Amino acid sequence: MNGKETVPNALELAWIKSSYSSGAGGECVEVAARPGVVHVRDSKDTSVPMLSVQAQTWDAFVGFAGCSGAV
Repeated sequence: MNGKETVPNALELAWIKSSYSSGAGGECVEVAARPGVVHVRDSKDTSVPMLSVQAQTWDAFVGFAGCSGAV
C-alpha cells in the first residue's frame, strides 16, 4: 500500500447539485465531499472527468465567490 487515497469512482460518490443550477440549461455544477477532498463535476455531462481539490482550497474558493455554506 502506498498511502495515497485512490480516486473514487464517480458512481460511488454522493453528488449534490448547486442551488444555482437550473433546469434551463445554465451552468450546472455538482460536488461530492470526502474527508479532505471535494470533487466537482459538470452535471450536464457526467462522462467528463471530475475535478478534485483539497477541502481547504474549496472552502477558500467558496468564500471568495461569496457563496453561502461549504461542503
